[in-house]
Amino acid sequence: MTTSAASLDHIRTEVDRVLREFLDRQRPHFEDPHLAVLLSAAEDFLAGGKRLRPAFCHWGWRAAGGGDEPGLHFAAASLELLQASALIHDDVMDASDVRRGMPSAHRRFERMHADAGWHGSARQFGEGSAVLLGNLLLVWSGEMWRGSGLDPRAIAAAQPLHDYMLTELMCGQYLDLLEQAQGESTFDSALRVALYKSGKYSVEQPLRLGLVLAARARHPWIDRLCVQYGQRVGIAFQLRDDILGVFGDPAETGKPAGDDLREGKRTVLIARALAGATPAQQDVVRTLLGDPGLDADGVASLRTLIEETGALTDCEDMIKRYLDEAMHALEQAPIEEDARAALAALAVAATSRRT
Repeated sequence: MTTSAASLDHIRTEVDRVLREFLDRQRPHFEDPHLAVLLSAAEDFLAGGKRLRPAFCHWGWRAAGGGDEPGLHFAAASLELLQASALIHDDVMDASDVRRGMPSAHRRFERMHADAGWHGSARQFGEGSAVLLGNLLLVWSGEMWRGSGLDPRAIAAAQPLHDYMLTELMCGQYLDLLEQAQGESTFDSALRVALYKSGKYSVEQPLRLGLVLAARARHPWIDRLCVQYGQRVGIAFQLRDDILGVFGDPAETGKPAGDDLREGKRTVLIARALAGATPAQQDVVRTLLGDPGLDADGVASLRTLIEETGALTDCEDMIKRYLDEAMHALEQAPIEEDARAALAALAVAATSRRT
């Protein structure tokens, strides 16, 4: 864990630095005070985050023999812009009020409209502004990636993977919406959402990008490592996220207690609970899950039911199994030893976190 903490602290410092540098370059485009609020919202949103995606990209680069290269920090940090874009859009789709302990972007713009007494719907203005902010961050992500300063041959080798990662992310977001719209979810369908919405673009693809950027080619061992280690850590990461969405401490997660329950998230945790529930318990889940007015008692009832059905224990066991399998794959990979140790520690950090 010490290695992980040191690694993340160093990478977070570098990511924060290059993000500030990139945003400062954008500042002349936002001198109009009507536009300055967009840049301010972007800066506030980007001030938080665990920086795990840049960390996996960084250690993928080092694993394949990459050395100290300033351009790598810019390429890796571009993934934070992608993550911010996805979260802003996700909050709009889920009607989330809070993100990282602050009002979500659409609520921020909604409040600005209401406070100013402008015409039209404050809610519609807030959602539309947040969608545009998310789109802006997505555009900037590509700009920062392409302008990282890395050798053009490295960028060319990794570009198809980068493009496909964005496609996977959008598909995952759609699958998430579809899962909630269809109602009942199976374990397999919930796991598919976990893989596409988060698992792949949180761990597997950032790792693959770093590896291919350094190797300048997509060798078979790279794909093996990314699937056997990256996918498993990515799914375990999402499973931990699902657990925190129900049982997490708001002071640490930055979101209200049980927010995923109010939003009706059809996660692996919920699929497991329904599979192990009695008919009476299933009725409770179907009645309470997705109720935006769900109070503390309702959250407590669902938490108790999830524990009683064994769903929480099942998900914890799955996290451990995925982590064990990932560690085994990591031990077999032909990579640099310092990167092996860092990736092992990062896997633990990603799957045992409390935020």
